[in-house]
Amino acid sequence: MQARSAASVAAILQATIQVLLQVGKQRLTTTRVALRAGVSVGTLYQYFPNKSALLQAALKRHLAEVTEVVELVCKEQHGKTLRQMVIALITTFFQAKVRDAKTSVALYSVSSDVDGAKIAQQMGTRFQEALVRMLAFAREQLTTDPQLVASMLQSMMIGVSRRMCESSASKSNSTP
Repeated sequence: MQARSAASVAAILQATIQVLLQVGKQRLTTTRVALRAGVSVGTLYQYFPNKSALLQAALKRHLAEVTEVVELVCKEQHGKTLRQMVIALITTFFQAKVRDAKTSVALYSVSSDVDGAKIAQQMGTRFQEALVRMLAFAREQLTTDPQLVASMLQSMMIGVSRRMCESSASKSNSTP
């Protein structure tokens, strides 16, 4: 039963992204998502009470996936030089964000509608903690507060990512 529930939720969230990409956030409806997922609207409502909850869950899942990739690469970098750490971190982060760039852009476009800042803050805390732990295991001693360095790295990566999403969103909105 739990496996079937997890499969239903995964199908619904995947369908949410597909419908969002196909028709945009204004025309996305729970009925369209249920149809695309191959479940009844009643089944969809068992897991998600409304469109907002659906989009919020899709955004959470996306940000959690990116955060998990960051956490993994940070663990893999223990004992390496700061340069190696930063290169691996930045490369991995941007690969995760552009792996499906259209999804990142679409979810960024709905984030302000579904309290995305709160979700991003929760994931940002995990992201920050992974960076601090990684920096603690650098081959050379860090001469600056690891929290500050981690915060600067995180802000830089997220800022560039946000700019890419905003730029892509404005291009897709300006084309008929």
